[in-house]
Amino acid sequence: MPDIRVKICGLRSVEDVAAVAATKAAYIGLNFFPKSPRYVNLAEARLLALAAPLGLAKVALVVDADDALLDAITEAMPLDMLQLHGHEPPERVAEIRARYGLPVMKAIGVADEGDLAPLLEYSLAADQILVDAKPPKNATLPGGNGLTFDWRLVAQRRWLKPWMLAGGLTPDNVAEAIRLTNARQVDVSSGVESAPGIKDPAKIKAFVTAATQDGPPILR
Repeated sequence: MPDIRVKICGLRSVEDVAAVAATKAAYIGLNFFPKSPRYVNLAEARLLALAAPLGLAKVALVVDADDALLDAITEAMPLDMLQLHGHEPPERVAEIRARYGLPVMKAIGVADEGDLAPLLEYSLAADQILVDAKPPKNATLPGGNGLTFDWRLVAQRRWLKPWMLAGGLTPDNVAEAIRLTNARQVDVSSGVESAPGIKDPAKIKAFVTAATQDGPPILR
């Protein structure tokens, strides 16, 4: 599966960055949601962003962030993209994109076909779409819950902007997910951890290898 771009999200240490940099991954994600076990503060995130080698894109994940927080994040460190993982309406997505001059990725939770409609609307406002598993109603985290969804819902679909597949991906299932959906980008967080918030270098390597191995996609 050539030309697959992989994002490893929720890094918390310089060692995590080094483990990702040693692979063919394209993005790292820095989580600024305080309730997450993968949360990093501004000082910690700055160290990680500065440790990332040239060519490894740095993505800041926020949840319903106001301008004050986004100002602080973008001023503290070099970034390549903002990831909005809350309930931001399309107007807010467009506003953030214009204010900060950075590409914006909007995460959309999917559980059934009825959840697909917003993908088109948000693709008009964002630069990329992250198609994630919809969290349960009682979940405290908008993502990173280790849940999958029915990949057939997005199989062979096309939107106006590039999209990324997330939700319960692991080294064991990512190749199948790519073949079923023909996704060209995948995102993982809990699927490469030994415990919540603790990245496993061996799992990171295995995930990227599985995602980028050669093999034709299944066209359905």
